This record gives sequence, C-alpha cells and structure tokens, in this order.
Amino acid sequence: MTRRPFGLGALGVVLLGVLGFLWLFSSSSFLISPDKAKPLEPRVEVQGERPPGPGGIYYVDVLVRRASWLERLVSPLRPDGSTLVPEDAIRPPGANDSQRRRQSLNEMARSEQIAAAVALRQLGYKVDAKPDGVIVDAVAADAPAAGKLQPTDVIVRADGKPVRTPGDLRRIVGSHEPGQRVRLGLQEKDGLRELTVGTVADPDDRSRAIIGIAVAQSANIKLPVKVKIDLGDVGGPSAGLAFALQVMEELGRDVDRGYRVAATGEIELDGAVAPIGGAAQKALGARRAGVDVFLVPAGDNAREARKTAGDVKVIPVSTFQQALRALATLPQKA
Repeated sequence: MTRRPFGLGALGVVLLGVLGFLWLFSSSSFLISPDKAKPLEPRVEVQGERPPGPGGIYYVDVLVRRASWLERLVSPLRPDGSTLVPEDAIRPPGANDSQRRRQSLNEMARSEQIAAAVALRQLGYKVDAKPDGVIVDAVAADAPAAGKLQPTDVIVRADGKPVRTPGDLRRIVGSHEPGQRVRLGLQEKDGLRELTVGTVADPDDRSRAIIGIAVAQSANIKLPVKVKIDLGDVGGPSAGLAFALQVMEELGRDVDRGYRVAATGEIELDGAVAPIGGAAQKALGARRAGVDVFLVPAGDNAREARKTAGDVKVIPVSTFQQALRALATLPQKA
C-alpha cells in the first residue's frame, strides 16, 4: 500500500485556517490609530452662546482597539499611521477593558469641568473652583507605588506640603533623588491616611524621581453659567485644551481668527497644558481634516506631531494663556 503525499490543497486549507485564527483572535497588544479631527461647535453648548463665525475649533482623538494576532505579527496589515503598544500602556494593571473604559470616561468628565472653569476665568467670570488634591488614575505594576496606592485614591499632601494640583505632586516628588522615599497623605472619609512610597528614576530622564502613577486633578467646581460638552463615547482628558478654546468661542471671543484650529492637551486648573498620548496619530488626524493650525503640548508631543502633520502649522504650548497668545499673533483670516 502506498501513501499519498500531503497535497498542496490540504496544506493551503491548513494555512488558511491558521491565518483565519490569527486574524479573528485578539492578542494582548493594542493598536493606536489616527481618527480624523472633528469640529467641536456642534458638541458644546454654553448658556448665552453666540452664532459661530468662520474657522472653528477641532478636537482630535485616536482609535484604540486590541490588535489581532495577525496584525501584531505582520505590520503591513495594521491601519495606516497606527502604532502597536503593549497592554500595560493602555490599561492600568489589574483593570479589565470595562474598567479602563469607565476610567477614560471619568477622565473626560473631569476634563470638561476643568476646561470650562479655565475658559470662564479667562473671560473674567467669577468661578468657584477649588483644587482639592490629585486623583490616582493608574499605578504601574512594577512601580514603588504598586500595592500601596489604588485608582481613585486622592493625594492631598506630600512630604508635609499641600498637594492641590498634579503639578504640585510632580514638583515635590521630582525634588527627590531616585531611590529616596516620599511621604504621602491620602484624603479618606474618616480623615487623612499617611504612607511612605519609594521612588525610581524616570525612564525618560534618569535624574528625575517618580513613584509610577498617573494622576488627574481633583477639584470642587461650580460654574457661573451652564456648560454642556458631549463627545459621546470619546474618553480621556486630552481634549481639555480644545474644550477651553471652544467655550471662549461660544461666548463671542474670536480665538480662532477665522482658522480651523485643532488642539490637544490635558488642561489643569491653573491653565497648564500637560502632555498626552498618541501625538503622532492626532497630528495625522488633524492633517486629514484639513485644519490650518494644530496646538500641541510643548516638548516631545510637539516633536512627534511635526513628523506627521505635513503642511499643518504645529504650535507647541505649555499653558492656556500661551495658546491664546499664539493664536492672537496669527493674521486675521479673510
């Protein structure tokens, strides 16, 4: 009896089956892909708003989803302009996808409130906005803070000094040498709880100490006018700068000067503009929308954005006030 050779047809079926498996099943990695920038005007309502003029403020977002095994292994199959990142770059350690989504939407809600407060203050309104600490959003699994701090913890003191903003915490922790310890005070229902956490060197700056957490502003904000911002299922804090600019536009301030202005950056209660993720993809999204100007947090974000922005004018900013000054210097567009 002779054996028939394993035919190419059967081999093809096996290969197709393997490819199908690799395409249909998700890997542990995520893809960050560009999304076209969109105008904010239809998404923002402000009490006493005025009709929009030419130009407009645009927000930029990225699409985040799990990569299939085939996309992870074969880079040409990934969406144009996308970046493959490990799971811990997207999802806090110990959190599932649903928890990550809730966290992202909570960050968006805080960003909307803070942006409105910053914009209204700039316009001369009296805003009751009291920063009361920083909220822990995520803790790196291998960080000194792991097992000591948890998401939703509110830090109000560090080394005996008050912590009211993320900037306060960064300055105090950064004043240490890597390896030293910092004493933190957490606000809880029954009072202040203190603990001590070690520091390590920042991978991007070995001379700077960090404790390995991501934080956001905690504040008690009461706005003098009604502001409603609705981006649907878009989450995260990175549209804060765009929100603040749009609120001013809604109340009659011509901040865009007739240009289509995209903006990204987490805004803090003191007007500081903090870095964001996905700068290269967001610049590509701004470019695809045909905007004229892209406001980006200064530093690495601006450098990344320039690589994919094409003819879009990239303006790096560190504060909301700097963003307003930069736009004010543009010649009025006819």
